[in-house]
Order: sequence, then structure tokens, then C-alpha cells
Amino acid sequence: MQFKEKELVLKNGKKAVLRSPVAKDARDMVGFLMKTAEETDFLLYYPEERNISEESEAKILDTVLRSSMDMMIACFIEGKLVGNCQISFYRTRKTAHRATLAIAILKEYWGLGIGTAMFEEMIACAKTRCIFQLELEFAEGNDRARMLYEKMGFSVVAEKPCAFRLKDGTMLKEYCMVKYL
Repeated sequence: MQFKEKELVLKNGKKAVLRSPVAKDARDMVGFLMKTAEETDFLLYYPEERNISEESEAKILDTVLRSSMDMMIACFIEGKLVGNCQISFYRTRKTAHRATLAIAILKEYWGLGIGTAMFEEMIACAKTRCIFQLELEFAEGNDRARMLYEKMGFSVVAEKPCAFRLKDGTMLKEYCMVKYL
């Protein structure tokens, strides 16, 4: 699903562009995914587990762009990919009222309003689809993310113990959150 390009002004006064990433963004997306995995333990993978080629990523981006059930929004500042989010709509009749969200932003761009702007766009998209339950998960200790999600109206509804096992053996819970539209 394509997102119509939109410009926004960040808290630091810089301009950013939100748009659907396309196949030509594959190289930047691979680098972005690797960098975000290096910057935090709160994603589902370590950098060395991100073995995806530019060609594979280009296919993924093209598939999402043509999909009626998924939409990605990427944030670019001065041509640099600094954030990405995705909304995925459930496909079956019994779950068609639900969608899941995911987001990642490069650490140096945290706190500028990018996450809020991307969430507002995903929520608006969900409303056009008559979705009334948005869902996401986050790892224990990811307090910045939790604050953003709560600001956007999400509430914790469940937790999974020992959902993440870090390299040093530390076990983290995963929290499930829901927002009703």
C-alpha cells in the first residue's frame, strides 16, 4: 500500500519527508536495519542475524508497496533514511478488525517527533480501513518506546515472560499493547 508523501517540520526545525520506501531505497533500508539493530537490544534481532541482500530487500519493499494489507512509511531527512514503520492488517474475517504496528528510528533522531508523526499516519490509515484495534509489542526496559506508545493511546494488556534472551543471558519480558480506535 502506498503512502502519499508528506513533509513535516521536526522539533529541531529541520524538515523531514515521510513516504513509502521503494525498491531503489533497498540499499539504504538494509543499512538502516543493520544500524538500528546495532543501537539497541530492544529489536527482535542482532545485526549479525540481518542477513538480507539489497535484492531481497528490494523485493520486500515492492511487495509491501503493492500490498493491500501492509503499508510502510519511511522518514528521510536531507535524503537520509532515519526512521521506518509498518502497519499490517489482519487478513481473516475473524481478525479483520485488527492491525499490528512496528517502528524503528535511528538513535540520533530520537526525540524529534518522528515517532509521533509516523504513528499519527498509521492510526489515520487504520481508521480509513475501519480498524478498531491496533496492537504492538515492546521489550522490557524500552521505556522511551513505552512512553511514545502510551502517549499515542496504547495500554499494556499482557506480558510474555522470558520473551527475549540477550547475548549475556539476560531475559526480558515482552509487553503487548492495544489501542482501541
